[in-house]
Amino acid sequence: MYILTLEGSDTGVFSLVNDIGEQVIPIFEEYDDAERYYSMIEDQSEKEIPLRLTEVEEEVIVAACVDRDQKYAIITPDDLMIPPDNVIL
Repeated sequence: MYILTLEGSDTGVFSLVNDIGEQVIPIFEEYDDAERYYSMIEDQSEKEIPLRLTEVEEEVIVAACVDRDQKYAIITPDDLMIPPDNVIL
C-alpha cells in the first residue's frame, strides 16, 4: 500500500476533502497508481509539491486511521482517481 506524505515530516499525510467536508486519506494498492495520481497533482499545481510516496503496510495505516477516527479510501487498480481542481497543500 502507498500513501502520499509531506516531505520532511514523519506525521504529515496527504488527504482530500470529500463532498460532505470530511478529510479522507487515499491509500493506493499499487505504486504506479499512487505515482500517477501524484504526477497529476504536480501537473495542475503552479508551485512545487512537497510530497513523497511512502510505502505502508495495510494493517498499520488502517489501524492508525481507525484509532484517530480518520476517514480513508483504499484505491484499487480498477479505480480511476483524478485530483480535484482545488488541491491545497
